[in-house]
Parts: sequence; structure tokens; C-alpha cells
Amino acid sequence: MLPHKHTLVVVAATLALMLAAADADLAAERAALLALRSAVGGRTLFWNATRDSPCTWAGVQCERDHVVELHLPGVALSGQIPVGIFGNLTQLRTLSLRFNALRGSLPSDLAKCVNLRNLYIQRNLLSGAIPSFLFELPDLVRLNMGFNNFSGPFPTGFNSLTRLKTLFVENNQLSGPIPNLSKLSLDQFNVSNNLLNGSVPLNLRTFPQDSFLGNSLCGRPLSLCPGDIADPISVDNNSKPNSHTSHKLSAGAIAGIVVGSVVFLLLLVFLFIFLCRSKTAKKTSAVDIATVKHPEADAPVLAEKGIPDVENGGHANGNSVAAVTAVSAGNKAEVNGGGAAKKLVFFGNAARAFDLEDLLRASAEVLGKGTFGTAYKAVLEAGPVVAVKRLKDVTISEKEFKEKIEAVGAMDHESLVPLRAFYFSRDEKLLVYDYMPMGSLSALLHGNKGAGRTPLNWEVRSGIALGAARGIEYLHSRGPNVSHGNIKSSNILLTKSYDARVSDFGLAHLVGPSSTPNRVAGYRAPEVTDPRRVSQKADVYSFGVLLLELLTGKAPTHALLNEEGVDLPRWVQSVVREEWTSEVFDLELLRYQNVEEEMVQLLQLAVDCAAQYPDKRPSMSEVVRSIEELRRSSLKEDQDQIQHDPVNDMEL
Repeated sequence: MLPHKHTLVVVAATLALMLAAADADLAAERAALLALRSAVGGRTLFWNATRDSPCTWAGVQCERDHVVELHLPGVALSGQIPVGIFGNLTQLRTLSLRFNALRGSLPSDLAKCVNLRNLYIQRNLLSGAIPSFLFELPDLVRLNMGFNNFSGPFPTGFNSLTRLKTLFVENNQLSGPIPNLSKLSLDQFNVSNNLLNGSVPLNLRTFPQDSFLGNSLCGRPLSLCPGDIADPISVDNNSKPNSHTSHKLSAGAIAGIVVGSVVFLLLLVFLFIFLCRSKTAKKTSAVDIATVKHPEADAPVLAEKGIPDVENGGHANGNSVAAVTAVSAGNKAEVNGGGAAKKLVFFGNAARAFDLEDLLRASAEVLGKGTFGTAYKAVLEAGPVVAVKRLKDVTISEKEFKEKIEAVGAMDHESLVPLRAFYFSRDEKLLVYDYMPMGSLSALLHGNKGAGRTPLNWEVRSGIALGAARGIEYLHSRGPNVSHGNIKSSNILLTKSYDARVSDFGLAHLVGPSSTPNRVAGYRAPEVTDPRRVSQKADVYSFGVLLLELLTGKAPTHALLNEEGVDLPRWVQSVVREEWTSEVFDLELLRYQNVEEEMVQLLQLAVDCAAQYPDKRPSMSEVVRSIEELRRSSLKEDQDQIQHDPVNDMEL
């Protein structure tokens, strides 16, 4: 028994020593992190120094009582990182210091982090030559040093990083030729906007032009270098016997070109005639609403023509038709049957600038076919331009309809599209809104991708986000059971000054479940099973997807008719997890480098809103406060920049 007891004592002592050593290591790592915070600041590094373990601090991840990941993107770090910190963080596998204002060179003791796999230091002010100790990190897989001030020659030492898959050094001041990186098998590579010259190495010519632009480089995929006769493929072809005959055209080929040219010109003439006739038809196709006899036959035809899901906004695609087509017939039928004629019912004390007959005589234009019905732009003969929504699949009684719609009409907030009036009959249910001239956010983001598109800057997008958030916050303030139920970019309409107005609120309770098709699934929270019963937390999820759409320029799954989308929350989280946050943002936003930190913060807010579990999501009041704070921050930075560097500000 004695030897057994002796063994237990030895084991216990060994475990105690190991625990003590682990505690000592973690204490050293904790001290290193606090030293880092003291050296470079960071307004969001609210680490509690009284806690024993740093593993609970924001941005710090641990395994087996060691710090293995440090994520500090966009937290306003500034100054130079001193030597002596990373020597105590030797178990690091991921280090992210991107989107900050760090200066100087990287500390040499970073070489002691031999387990480092991912290093993200892009979008800082780091300078000097690329340090050679980086080439002593054998496990390095992803390295992003872009958008700094690194200078000097492009090191050949990268060849020692045999596991490297991603190398980004764009927007620096590297000079000289690109060395032959023959020992690397890269998946991602970018050296654009440096001072490099010479030819592109053969093993890098598979990357696109964008990886090399902004230098004095030549060779595929760029233009040929001086002295090059032709592309190698062409040289191979021309070296074949009688290859000179391939440059001669036969008589048959010439005849074919002539015939093809004639046919092409004839097609252009016919197309021109067709467009002219179509334009004439558009000008004369507006009709008196009251004269349309068979309205129900119009909807399927319009749907086949590809009416966008823009819900009171977007573009009409040239379809000018009668809006409230069956109202006249239904109204007359009720009068002839002995009942009182139906009238428009207005809300509040607003002046009745028009009546039902005026609406029936108005010419109208289809705006879009959405979740709850078809929307029209109605131009009255004497009065305002209004938007009319013709509801479908209304399954409740007239009494219940009036009770619910009166609650909607009582909603009064500057960030909501006001409901002015409604009409109810057995066959027709109409809602009359203010017309929003700029259409929907969906149309603005995805409608025109051509050369004539006006880019949406950060100020416009963040303003739209704030306006929409305030409108939804107001709806939620009306009671714990009040929600929107159908938040998406096509239901965010815009004024001429790009102020956001939330539409379609309160309509989910008026219609049957068949009116909520699968194409809104991209915005729907995971816990929602009945589209008529959507909680406020589910609204927050939908708003989070909307924010992601604003920031990325991508449409969520099934959000656009006849267009492919992506699962935005999952896609963004996968990219951010790999630390490629800059690849998330819409290219139209990347030009505004002075607000990158605010963009990252809004992205994090969007991810929080789109959390899988409802209790992890913030309230809309918290969302509004967060957006207001980051907009104040970006406005202050703009003002400071104007005061210190007005010329550069004008150039932006």
C-alpha cells in the first residue's frame, strides 16, 4: 500500500506544480495585455483589471489557460507597440490589430509567437521595411499588411513561409521587382498600389489584374513588357508550319462578315422603331380608372412582366395602368343593391383634398407587386400625388378590418409613411399613403448598377439606417405586442432628401398567411413560424439583415424577384471570422477611409441584431442609441478633418 500512496503523492504534487505554472503563465499574459492597453490605448478596451483571468475580456480568447487569439479591430489603438509584450503571449495563433492608428514598426518579440497562423494588421500607419522576423513564423497561413506605409524592396524571405495561403500588401510603398515566390502556393495575393516595377513572376500570373494595378509592372495579366514579341500562347501558335496563312481571310469569310453586318444593321433599325412605338404607347396608356371593367385579369399579366418587389417604391418598368380598378364597379353595385355608397375614410383632421371619385378618375402607374398587394402611383387631376395599395387575401370582417386599420392610421411619427385614408368594400380594400418620390431602399441599392449610378456614401446610408431604426423603435413603443412584422429594404421608402420612412407596418394582421411568400425568408428570424405573429425581437433580427444589406450592397436570400441573393448573416459572420472584414463592405463605401471604424461598429451592431437567439439581440431603443453615437463620432471626425485639412476633405 505504501508505494501506491507514494505514487498518489507524487501525482498530486506534479499536478499542483503544473497548475501553479499555468497560473503563472496566465498571470504573465494578463500583465502583457494590460501593458499593451497602457501603451496604445483603445477607447473600447474596458478590461476589468481586478479580474484574475483575462480570458473574460473582450477580444481575448483562451485555450487551456493560455491566450491564443487577440482580436482588437477598430478600437482606436494609436502609437507604437513596444517590445516586451508579445514575448509573453507566445501561444498566440491569431492576432488582429486592423483598422486602428498604430505607427512605427512591428515589435521584434513578435517573432517569439511561433504558433501564429493569422496576422491582420491592415489599415494602420505602420512603416519601415517588412521585418525579416516574420519569415521565422513557420505556421503563418494568412498575412494582411495592406493599407500601411511599409517601404523598401519586396522581400524574398516570403518563400520560407511554405504554409502561406494569403498575402496582402496592397497600398504600401514597396519598391523594386516582385521576387519569384515559387515555393508558395497562394490562394489570395494583392500588391496593388505600391511602387513595384518589372515583370509579374510566372507563378503569380494566374491572379487577376486588380492584384497588380497601381504599379509599374508588366506581363500577364497586365500588358506585355517592352521587348516581348507576343503572348506566349500566340508565339506557340505562330511557330506552327504555315501559320502565316491563318492571318489571311478567305472569300467566304469576307462574305460572311458582310452579310452579318447587314443583318446587324437591320436589327438595329427594327429595334429603334420598336422603342419609338413603345415610348408612344407609354404616353397614351394612362386610362380613366373608372372605365376599367375587369381588374382581376390585370394582376397575373403584370406579374409575368416582372414587376419588382418594391412595395410603394422602385420603378414602374413602363407599365402605366389603372390603379383602383374594381372600386367603381363595386361601389355602384352596392348602391344598386340598396346599401350606402362606400367612401374613402380619412384619418385625423387633415384636409380632404380629394374623394373616391377623384381617385377613380386618376391615372395610375404600377410601382410594384409586394407581399400584401399591388402598389400604384395615382396622379390626381387636382390634388396631391398619392400611393395606393390594393390589398389581397384580406380574410377578416369589415368591423375587425376597421378596428385594426384605425390603429395603423393613428401611428404618427416622422420616420413612418403616414396612412392618409382607406376604402373597404366586399371586393376591394385600398390604402392611401403619401407618395415617396425616391422609391425604396431596395431599388436604390440594387436597381441601377450601370455607369450612371450615383454612389451611396456613408452619410446617406447611416442616415437611412438611423431613420428606419427610429421608425421601428416608435412602433415598438406603442406596446409590448406591437411589431412591424415585415421589415425589409423594399419597405423602407425615401424622401427627396433621402430620409427613410418605414412603410407597410400593421398590415401583417390584415391578411391571410398565403400573402407572405417565401421570398421574404432572407429577413425572417429563425424562430418565426407564423408570419402574422412576429415579435419585436424578430423585428430586430430583420433590421439586422437590413443593416447588413446597407453595408454590403448584397441582397439577402430570396429578397429580390428573379435575382440570386446570399444568406447575409451567415456569409458576413464567415468572412468576419476569417478577419476579412474589408471584403464585406460595398465597394462604394470603401472609398470613405475616414469612417472605417464607424462602418465596423455598425457591422458589429448588425451582427448582434441578427443573432440566432432572441435574448441575445438588443432592443430597438439600444439600436437607435448606438447608431446615433457612431453618427456623432463620424460627424466629429469630419469636422476635425475640415479644420485641419480642408483641401483633402474637399477631395474626398
